[in-house]
Formats: sequence, C-alpha cells, structure tokens
Amino acid sequence: MPAPSRAAWPALPLADWQETHAALHRWMQVVGKLRLACTPWTNHSWHVALQLGARGITSGPLPCGDRFWQAQFDFLDHALKLEASDGATAAVPLQPQSVAAFHARVRQALHSLAIPCEIRTQPSEIADAVPFEQDTQPRPYDADAVQRWWRALLQADRVLRIFRARFRGKCSPVHFFWGAMDLAVTRFSGRAAPPHPGGAPHLADWVMREAYSHEVSSCGFWAGPGLGYPAFYAYAYPEPEGFAQWPVQPQGAFYSDELHEFILPYDRVREAADPDATLLAFLQSAYEAAAERARWDRAALECELP
Repeated sequence: MPAPSRAAWPALPLADWQETHAALHRWMQVVGKLRLACTPWTNHSWHVALQLGARGITSGPLPCGDRFWQAQFDFLDHALKLEASDGATAAVPLQPQSVAAFHARVRQALHSLAIPCEIRTQPSEIADAVPFEQDTQPRPYDADAVQRWWRALLQADRVLRIFRARFRGKCSPVHFFWGAMDLAVTRFSGRAAPPHPGGAPHLADWVMREAYSHEVSSCGFWAGPGLGYPAFYAYAYPEPEGFAQWPVQPQGAFYSDELHEFILPYDRVREAADPDATLLAFLQSAYEAAAERARWDRAALECELP
C-alpha cells in the first residue's frame, strides 16, 4: 500500500485548541472509567486503554449481562455514540458544555439503555481536576481542531504499528491512554525493574509500580500539554546510564531534562519530505538508546520483516 501524502498529517498548534483539549481530556475519562469498570485487570493497565477507529476513538465491546455495548467518540458526527448488541442506541453531542453536563448526559444515555454507570468520578493523572459532577466550568469544543487531532493520531497509530511489528519480544498493543491522553506502544526487555516511585496525581502508586514492574522502552504521541506543542516521545524505565546522551535521530529530536524523555516535535514529522521515515528513525534510535545502554538481548527480541 502506498504511504499517505504529507497532507495526511494536519497542522495541530496546541495554543489554538488547548482549552478544548482540556475539556475532551476530562470527557474521555468518563468513558475510560466506564471501560475500567467493565473489564478484567490486564498487566500494565492495558485493559483500560481505548482504541482508534475509522470515525474516532472507541471503548470496544464491553459486557453487560447477556448484552454487550460500546462507546465511541465519533469525530465526524461529533457525538459520543452508545450502541448495544441488542440494537439499542443513544448519543451525547460533543459541543460546548461543562464536564458536569457531559457526565450527566452520559449517565442519562446509559440509563436509557439499562447499562450501569457507577464509576469513580475523580479524574486520574490531572493535578487540578475536581470530580466530574463538580466541574461546572463552561468548556469550549473546537470541532475542527478535534478532528485534526484525531487524524494526526491515526497517522501516528499507523507508523507505531509498523515499528511494533519489528519486535518479537513482549510488547504492548498500540493503544490510547485516557489518563494522559497519549497514544503509546511499549517494548519489554524481559527483566524485572526496580519499584517505580509513583507520584502521578490521583493515581495509586501501586498502579504505577505494576505498570513499570519490568524494564521498558516506551514511545508515543501526545498533543503537547506541559510541553507547549504536539510531539512524539520516547523514554526508558529504568533509564540506563548514558541514555540521555545517545545520538537520537533525526535532526530536531532532543532529550528533555525536565521530562526525562526524547522529544521529536510533531511539526518536524509533518513537514518532512518522508514523514514515515522521519518518525521511524526517531522511534528506532530512541529504542536503541535503551536497548544498547541497558544491554537488552536484541538478537532474541528483534525480528526482520519483508
């Protein structure tokens, strides 16, 4: 299949939609917590992650007695669509509204489908957040920016899947974490790691310790809150000696002393003559920084593909 053109990677300046991003972050946590309540625990919290789809981001099928249901943020119709396996449907519009209003409408929609909706309403990994039902601040919704973000996620997801396919060791799916609003894929060396110190806001330390129970090289994409612009990232846990000094590629990528991650600005990829090759060079060189400095068994873990 031919690679997408450069036009498939849309402009996504954070300053233009950061308030919408903050709203969407909290709205997506409502659905994420519903998935958390409906699925059995999977190592490294993989069970909570959402997936990208051809119209937006979905929870995937969730059990409810003899039925199944799913929630999908549809970024073409700009609605949260709720669908059950018996054909019942409901929808919540994505529009300017408070988190409290969105949460109440989701509860009403689920009630109309006879689906339980009891969740812990304290947002996770957001330092200043209040429970959903108390967050009455008016929130904007920039439909065009949200759609461009989703299209950028789709391109990032596609390339991350190519990168994932080059590893035969234990590796996560490419999936979307609603806690930090990032798309991620994680490779494992197979060796145990020292206990993670935790410290994420409104997230139990034991969750972080379980997530990082073994050595990892992780990478992904996020819209840029805390950084100021959208970017790809890569880090290692535990970070081996000399990791930060590794000559990561391509030109424009750098190590952030504040974040303890390699960063490649999204615009560096979007504006490249070959966005796929540019992003894959970053992912591979950042992985090599972890694998070489921590002495992973690369011959056993990596694979060649046609």
